[in-house]
Amino acid sequence: MAASRGAVVLKTVKKIAVQFCPFESNVRSTREFLFMVGSDKARSSNMNCEVVTEVKHDRSEPLIDITFLDGERLVMKGSKLTSQEMLSALQTRCNAKDPQAKDKK
Repeated sequence: MAASRGAVVLKTVKKIAVQFCPFESNVRSTREFLFMVGSDKARSSNMNCEVVTEVKHDRSEPLIDITFLDGERLVMKGSKLTSQEMLSALQTRCNAKDPQAKDKK
């Protein structure tokens, strides 16, 4: 499983909705992403962040829909990305929205 470079910080995230068909061959990276954002350590960075999983049996493409506190959305197609690429996109967007992360730079 892909290991994240740093801790997943969900301070600026309101909701993460993950949907996939478990019987498709292209869901591994989506499941790995779900495992990482659903971990206790990641969830403890924002206890109000809702992580919703929708398991379908309709051969649909894996999809991750992230809603931030400011209303912006990030939608990623899991079949086209690795879990590390998805985490990197999430962390880049979170860091851009977090004033404390900007101060550290």
